[in-house]
Amino acid sequence: MTTVAKMLVQSLADHGVSAMWGVVGDALNPITDALRHESRIRWMGVRHEEAGAFAAGAQAQLTGRIGVCMGTVGPGSIHLLNGLYDAKKSHVPVLAICGQVPSSEIGSDYHQEVDNDAAFRDVSVFCRTVTDPAQLPYLLELAVNAAYARGGVAVLTLPGDVGDRDVPSGTREPRFVSQHPPVTPMAGALDEVAQVLNGASTVTMLVGSGAREARDEVLSTAETLAAPVVLTLKGKESLERDNPHQVGQTGLLGNPAAKHALDHGDVLLMVGTDFPYRDWYPKGKTVIQIDADGERIGRRVHVDHALVGDSRATLAALRPLLNAKQDRSHLTAARERYTAWHKRQQHLADPGYDSTVVGRVRKQFDNHERAIRPEVLAAAIDRHADNDAVFTSDTGMSTVWLARFVTLHGNRRLLGSYNLGSMASALPQALGAAQLGNGRQTVAFCGDGGLTMLMGELLTVAAYELPVKIVVFDNSRLGMVKLEQEQAGIAEFGTKLKNPDLAAVARACGIHGVRVEHPDQVDAAVRDALTHPGPVLLDVVTSAEEIIVPPKTTPGQAWGFAIAKLQETLVSAHDEEVRRQ
Repeated sequence: MTTVAKMLVQSLADHGVSAMWGVVGDALNPITDALRHESRIRWMGVRHEEAGAFAAGAQAQLTGRIGVCMGTVGPGSIHLLNGLYDAKKSHVPVLAICGQVPSSEIGSDYHQEVDNDAAFRDVSVFCRTVTDPAQLPYLLELAVNAAYARGGVAVLTLPGDVGDRDVPSGTREPRFVSQHPPVTPMAGALDEVAQVLNGASTVTMLVGSGAREARDEVLSTAETLAAPVVLTLKGKESLERDNPHQVGQTGLLGNPAAKHALDHGDVLLMVGTDFPYRDWYPKGKTVIQIDADGERIGRRVHVDHALVGDSRATLAALRPLLNAKQDRSHLTAARERYTAWHKRQQHLADPGYDSTVVGRVRKQFDNHERAIRPEVLAAAIDRHADNDAVFTSDTGMSTVWLARFVTLHGNRRLLGSYNLGSMASALPQALGAAQLGNGRQTVAFCGDGGLTMLMGELLTVAAYELPVKIVVFDNSRLGMVKLEQEQAGIAEFGTKLKNPDLAAVARACGIHGVRVEHPDQVDAAVRDALTHPGPVLLDVVTSAEEIIVPPKTTPGQAWGFAIAKLQETLVSAHDEEVRRQ
């Protein structure tokens, strides 16, 4: 005879779950007690349940296996929601176990009572409440299988009087289905797309995270079609390194070469991407989209030819039907533009630029005579981070600098709230990555606003001695919001942050903390932080951009314009200084 809680914990342990995240209490006490006796799963107590959900989602993204988090009755469960929405929009399997008031009190507006089935309906692919111990095995099985099959969140609610009750004698343990075979489109659809691609003068590929496991197939297809490859932010994983066809990103983080490639391709071939910004799609093109989920076909741009299937399997089936293009001028032109742009960008990663006219340009925007440019910090991290490092980044300017100046070569991975767009995701996602214990370096690109929103999780880092490298872009601003206000032609308001010495805060929490205030200190500080054996917080005082975006710029283009305009100003200033010498 075993209890509901013990069967739940044992079933997850047998499946390979190694961590469960949350805050202990009330209805979940039987589960945490069962965890106390299960050596295969580590209980990870966080300071806010939202962080636990982010951490579980990060582990699911990195491993492809289900992540697990828990929330106690009422407020504790509600706190999970933001992290769970991130898992939903990242399409990863996460199981949330939520507490509930005793069964006899459900529906009576009892203390802390919340209707979990209603509250979690939108965020989940499966949401049920266990009202009888006999239900546990099949409801747990259905929940986990749904999370895997549909790439989303499953919520299982346990009332306070159910967890420690015995399941019926002879009850079989749940068994989970985590593997699903790749789908390949029908032969007729492949033939039709091949005819379109073979008949096109020029082809540009837009490739996203859905093609992360299709690196060889993407490169082979691009070579055959002589196609430049525009990447989404998540498409950087595995597809940025050693890729003679890639021309960087489009959208808010993009560059002129990517825009040129999109504008000058007769056919746009989208592979594994749900890139959301309509303003950045080219107009008047023949569009082909490959996606494993038919629901995503055509929801961003009109699609002329759809291939519903796994990116790797679909490209492997399509490639033999394609004719090699002899005219490579489209690819050559895009690559030349990208190489030139990339070379100009690297000037900005030189700390010595502030001694030139570029420094005078910056001082128009900054109160610090020797303020540290964020490009310098990001480039230093790129130089010193391991080839298999896991990077996380907060939504906002820290993501901009990572996208522009960190190359995902080797087996580097990237996590962030890139679909939900939540603040404060970098630190809790780094917790999840570091807890996996596989020896990979974990580097969190934190904004000062994002870090301070969930700063209590520094105590979680210290409590479990997770070797996270926390790098804070400390510009005392909500930087991206500042650019939004400027592009709208309104005065900056509500974006300034009065921060403490964040390195001192880290030290108070038991973490090695270092504050950097001068550009010449950046490289050595980054190197030392990344080689430190335990957790470290690097608080780097960076500059805050102040670029006014023309009021006619569309909202979807404003951020990218502002970022590009600042960097264009700096590069132009440098070039002018060189000409004068």
